Amino acid sequence: MEVPKKLVTTVSGCADDALAGLVACNPGLRLLQGHRVVLRDDLLAIRGRVALLSGGGSGHEPAHAGYVGKGMLTGVVAGAVFASPSVGSVLAAIRAVAQAGAAGILLIVKNYTGDRLNFGMALERARAEGADVRMVVVGDDCAFAAPGKAGRRGICGTVLIHKVAGALAEAGASLDEIEKKVMAAAKVMGTLGLSLSPCSIPGSKPSFQLAEDEMELGLGIHGEAGVRRMKVLPADKAVETMLKHMTDPSNASHLSLTPGSSVVLVVNNLGGLSCLELGIVAGAAVRCLENRGVRIARALVGSFMTALEMAGVSLTLMLADEELVRLIDAKTTAMAWPNLVAGPATTQREEVPAPTEAPRKLQDETGTGPGTARVQRVLQRVCSTLLDMQDKLNELDRGAGDGDCGHTHARAAQAIQAWMRSRPPPATPAQLLSALADVLLEQMGGSSGVLYGLFLTAAAQSLRGRSDFPAWADAMDAGIEAMQRYGGAAPGDRTMLDSLFAAAQALHSLRSPGADPLQVLAAAVQSAEAAAEATRHMEAGAGRASYIRSSRLEQPDPGAVAVAAVLGAVLEGLRDPLGTSQ
Repeated sequence: MEVPKKLVTTVSGCADDALAGLVACNPGLRLLQGHRVVLRDDLLAIRGRVALLSGGGSGHEPAHAGYVGKGMLTGVVAGAVFASPSVGSVLAAIRAVAQAGAAGILLIVKNYTGDRLNFGMALERARAEGADVRMVVVGDDCAFAAPGKAGRRGICGTVLIHKVAGALAEAGASLDEIEKKVMAAAKVMGTLGLSLSPCSIPGSKPSFQLAEDEMELGLGIHGEAGVRRMKVLPADKAVETMLKHMTDPSNASHLSLTPGSSVVLVVNNLGGLSCLELGIVAGAAVRCLENRGVRIARALVGSFMTALEMAGVSLTLMLADEELVRLIDAKTTAMAWPNLVAGPATTQREEVPAPTEAPRKLQDETGTGPGTARVQRVLQRVCSTLLDMQDKLNELDRGAGDGDCGHTHARAAQAIQAWMRSRPPPATPAQLLSALADVLLEQMGGSSGVLYGLFLTAAAQSLRGRSDFPAWADAMDAGIEAMQRYGGAAPGDRTMLDSLFAAAQALHSLRSPGADPLQVLAAAVQSAEAAAEATRHMEAGAGRASYIRSSRLEQPDPGAVAVAAVLGAVLEGLRDPLGTSQ
């Protein structure tokens, strides 16, 4: 078993460096000189209020320092990675807040022997110095059906206790009241973890191994063993398994959850789960609880208490009355607490209605736009040309792309044919190109579909209200400009733009009085074909081919070849007044 790759290769100094980075980026935090302690920047604001201190081993970020701020913790004491903080540092934190004028101090401690001992020892020494200090020990783990003498472990639910206590302290509650309400909240709370992978302290091997097809239920936030291993389940089944275990009455550490219950849900990333999966788990948790008749008063989703890079998730449920929900909603400046809109979680949230497409204005354009029969003849010629060269384009694309250029253009041809069978094409040039853009955007697929759509949409704008020959030169230029603006390619980059640009230069002759449009188009087709052939010797500067070494690109660009063929088909269709070659 190898030591996993990390940016930090040794555990020495990890905790100090992580806290230094956090404080450097957060003007609301300060380090206590000589100790691994983070305090609120505005310590004077706690004068006359209860101060809240927590902490534990590092490696659970953003816990615990991420919860320091107005409305949450006054300060935290950090140990080394997965190690309890020292008695001296806990005592220093207590003295710092006591000297700032705190009206009592509450220590919120996760239920681990080391944390209980070190915080407890510091508490006794502080009391001997005359400080009014109490300690609440949080054990929210629902993993073990019969918890041993050590009791239930303190895990992610502790963050909710930080929030409840912080809101009470900010509102001016007494130490007695905060202690009483926090202990009551801790009794109606449960957490369960599930992991797909172990975690490892920097410079060390993982603490355990899981097979490729295994997941572990109920493991701790330091990689301690869980209650059972099982085959990997999809998210919804995994969530069902977790909730069933958490609420099983035969489990001595279960949470009593009945239909009609109202809960705060925390979906916590244990460190290495993708945010995508976390969102899926969150949705599954909401559905599963709703199916049980449970109301989710609030849902928090994110990384709240992690185990280094463990790929896993924990679910926390706290039974919540209106007062607890108000305390969860209270404002805080703690950086790791999510900035949520207050409201319940539900899968029944009403969707925003889909926008209705504005009805197209019937264009009362005048002009001699291409007659319907001629449009159909030209489009049929374009479609048959693309269908005939499908294999050729695919072959050209295999050297530089994914070999589907022919398929993509054939799909476009079939879509245009189906569209023509369903209705006669519009007669005005602007409407025709705009309608073709819609067809290609919906049916063609790939980046080619979007590029053709951009070209035709911009070209249609230039033709609005016009059908003279110079307008077609303007339309070609406008289409190319749109493709360049959004596609990022330029002439010479070995793309379809090379053929289009060459044709556009030739079409500029349409602006000359007395120009023969078919002769100009024929010259444009010749230019496009020559430009397509010239791409054989170019290095790709854009598109997927740009990732291929130029020495491997020995064929012309398929997109450029396709464009030249389309222009050639348009010319043939226009030259064939009776449609005899269809």
